[in-house]
Amino acid sequence: MPEDAGRQPADAPRPRPSQAPGGGRRGGPQVNGEQRTPWRVDPAPDGRGKKPDRPPPTGMSWRRFGVLLLVAFVLSNLLVTLLPGGEPPARVSYTPYFLQQVKAGNVKDISARGESVSGTFKKAVDPPGKAGKTTSFTTEVPTFANADELSTLLQDHHVEVTAEPPKEGRGLLEQLLISLLPFVLLIGLFVFLARRAAGGAGGLGQQFGRTKAKRVEAGTTRTTFADVAGIDEAEDELKEIVDFLREPDKYSALGAKIPRGVLLTGAPGTGKTLLARAMAGEAQVPFFSASAAEFIEMIVGVGASRVRDLFEEAKKAAPAIIFIDELDAIGRARGGNQGLGGHDEREQTLNQVLTEMDGFDPSIGVIVLAATNRPEVLDSALLRPGRFDRRVIVQAPDKNGRRKILEVHTRSVPLAADVSLETLAATTPGMVGADLANLVNEAALLAAKRGHASVANDDFTDALEKVILGAERKVVMTAAERERTAYHEAGHALVGMLTAGADPVRKISIIPRGMALGVTLSAPEADRFNYDEAYLRSKILVALGGRVAEEVVFGTITTGAESDIQQLTQMARGMVTRWGMSEAIGPIAVDGADRQNALLPGVSATSEATQQLIDAEVRRIVDEAHHDVSLLLGRHREQLESLTRALLEKETLDEAEAYEAAGVDRHAVAPGA
Repeated sequence: MPEDAGRQPADAPRPRPSQAPGGGRRGGPQVNGEQRTPWRVDPAPDGRGKKPDRPPPTGMSWRRFGVLLLVAFVLSNLLVTLLPGGEPPARVSYTPYFLQQVKAGNVKDISARGESVSGTFKKAVDPPGKAGKTTSFTTEVPTFANADELSTLLQDHHVEVTAEPPKEGRGLLEQLLISLLPFVLLIGLFVFLARRAAGGAGGLGQQFGRTKAKRVEAGTTRTTFADVAGIDEAEDELKEIVDFLREPDKYSALGAKIPRGVLLTGAPGTGKTLLARAMAGEAQVPFFSASAAEFIEMIVGVGASRVRDLFEEAKKAAPAIIFIDELDAIGRARGGNQGLGGHDEREQTLNQVLTEMDGFDPSIGVIVLAATNRPEVLDSALLRPGRFDRRVIVQAPDKNGRRKILEVHTRSVPLAADVSLETLAATTPGMVGADLANLVNEAALLAAKRGHASVANDDFTDALEKVILGAERKVVMTAAERERTAYHEAGHALVGMLTAGADPVRKISIIPRGMALGVTLSAPEADRFNYDEAYLRSKILVALGGRVAEEVVFGTITTGAESDIQQLTQMARGMVTRWGMSEAIGPIAVDGADRQNALLPGVSATSEATQQLIDAEVRRIVDEAHHDVSLLLGRHREQLESLTRALLEKETLDEAEAYEAAGVDRHAVAPGA
């Protein structure tokens, strides 16, 4: 694990939790060279487990109605453009054009309405202002024109004069059809929607209320306990459930009842979901898998309906397994300010889950599995006997478990001769299955990028740095900054090498990664599950090594030790307030009491005098460590210089190179066990 995360050591005693799900083998086995998918989600022959069918159509379908609407729209436009409405008359001037055409004998008839005159020409003409010839026209007679002279002129040229205006544009029926058709279509749309809403409400409700759980038939799940590694205790807990599903008579003959529910808890990536899949594969029974978030909808009551449907489907397929992932999405403790009351959708869904689990007969053979990484927020009613009777804690794997997980994930990865999975497992404390799977994948990607025929040890070590600290940064540091970084990392490493009980140094680098300008990786020889005072003090000493090295060499300090200071302060405060490692405070857990009262403003579980004493004890621990590190680096100044020169020359030193450059015997100082 890292000793430095930004020229800063990562000195929290407990390893970090994982960040991705996993815990075992990813992907299915290969059959005849072909990758087989372990999760085949096929419906049962009788139709159970398939996706909900759409409700039967209640009349015209949406697609049909859309096509009909489009056709009606096109027809209405065709009516507008194609129905005969007559050629629009050309507007001409009264003088001189109209009078000239009358005198030329080219006007056939006219119709007058007030001062407006319209008519037709005997021969088509091309009047000014109109493109193309026309036979119809309209004009306005000025009020000052002499009506008698105009009448005489028209009579002399035999122009037919009528009082009725000629037909203009379209007829009344055509106008009504064109005007009303859009409104008829709109009304038809509203009627269609209303009828569909009334007739299809039942089908819509059935569609929303059906479970979205994926069903896997017995025999199609190829993931078994052979694909699970590193979590043997949790695996053993579930084997009993599998045995009951296979041979229920053996238990019922003795009056034993199988647990109705099994709750898998643990950090993300420890393999909870993988265990559920393996259990289904071993039991050879139908497996219903759903995420708790899939039950929740905006419509109140849908979640409860889906829960009922899920349990009904499982009862029909019994013996069967129901797996609900991320149970905390619906299983949070009721009350408080999370919802709007008892009718909140999430609470209704939770109530239905409680009712279903309490209501079905265990002899039916339906087992409910659930997984969560936040068991502390679950409702107490879920955890009582009769609901989730058994709780299985999926822990992070130990060294041997990590080795087994690496063996699973490297089955299809060609490894070089210098790769030792035992050593790799020892240098990855705190990592869970998902982290190790990611590490193997990153190493394979690096090997492919570098053109290697197999994945080498350097690929794994570089991948480990990338996973923990991030990718390398192309930062151009000045010679002075590079030298200071080298002294800083050498200070961390040398203190770790010379301090009894400290974790061995695995790698030192001054190549910038992520937010760090350099890194010192150290890891124990074996997993630690308990920490003594000497080990915690050694972590504080190593954290101070970089800052003190800068003080010894340059006489000044920089901001590069920010994370170091935060981590060592947190560790020293934990020694005083949580673990009772201060004689002045004694075995009193004042830190936990303060956290419980953190939400109450102005309320503290400790007095002001106790708080001052805590601060004084923390400062004492850190000051003593600073003094010891200063003396240590002062006595071994030549070794500090030698290690720094090697870092400046090579930039990265592995474990053997680092101890050789520092002139320290790897086994002279007892390492952390």
